[in-house]
Amino acid sequence: MAKKRPQTKAKRPQLTDGEIPVVGAREPCPCGSGRRYKACHGRAAAQAATELVQRPFEGLPGECDWVALRELVPAATAELTLKDGLPEGVPSVTLATVLPMAWPALRRDDGSVLLGLQNDTASGDISRDLADTLQRALTTEPGTPVQGRRAPADGPRLQDLIDLDSAFEPVVHSGFEFWVPDAENATPEVAASLERANAAAIPTVRLTGVDAAYWCETPDKNHLRWVMPHPEEQLLDALARLHAAGTSSLGEGTRLVGSFRAHGLTVPVWDLPSSVGAEEIEKPAAEFAERLAAALATDAPLTPDERRARGGLTNRQVTLS
Repeated sequence: MAKKRPQTKAKRPQLTDGEIPVVGAREPCPCGSGRRYKACHGRAAAQAATELVQRPFEGLPGECDWVALRELVPAATAELTLKDGLPEGVPSVTLATVLPMAWPALRRDDGSVLLGLQNDTASGDISRDLADTLQRALTTEPGTPVQGRRAPADGPRLQDLIDLDSAFEPVVHSGFEFWVPDAENATPEVAASLERANAAAIPTVRLTGVDAAYWCETPDKNHLRWVMPHPEEQLLDALARLHAAGTSSLGEGTRLVGSFRAHGLTVPVWDLPSSVGAEEIEKPAAEFAERLAAALATDAPLTPDERRARGGLTNRQVTLS
């Protein structure tokens, strides 16, 4: 019997990394390796999509306010300036804390764009997800919301789209009337939605004398939540020095109770009496900023009392993100 000739397979053309499309995780990888996508080029894509970016808003103008609007402020907007200018037919781009139905973005009938900030994101990089949503909103049909999706791992970030030399000036609202151009003449359904959202919003005011400090009112007491840009360890040392010296409060009846950790920044929180409004806390906050600056400039080792104060502050930290 004649011997069978060994069969040979034609060599598949190999694709470069830049040419490889995304396919199902269990499908053969388009690169021609013979392995499943998830075990080949999909591995790097999945890692890029899930790797957490600790400070997603770093480098943006007003990073501390971005964090505040993402985590602390119920109703606020801020106009965004794009690096390449506004496309034709898009009169404005506005960042909003939250949009109706938790839409990631909305292209209004007039072509303007609202970009929602307080949404779940599909990857570990909020900046990349928001940039992807923004790009799609700029080209979607007017009068159409933009749905969420996982942004491409190699897509742009907000830092690539926004003019980094522009000002970032949040406007805090008492309610969500900014959702619709003419809230007074809204349909009954929209009016009911607005009423529910407004009822759940905590009254919040952004202080004018210091950066990224937000007063808010709750039934039992008021609070000041202040997003600070300083490195966490340095800031905690400074706060501990002030706390041990009895100078960490914002006046009679107020006290520093702890801090949040959000998107790579630290957010000290003070309890305030219900009688203390936003205007009354402006001067004490400005005076505290001066004391904090002096404490931040000190590099002497912490004293035993200061170390105990630091331990207490650390134990009362809550991580939001």
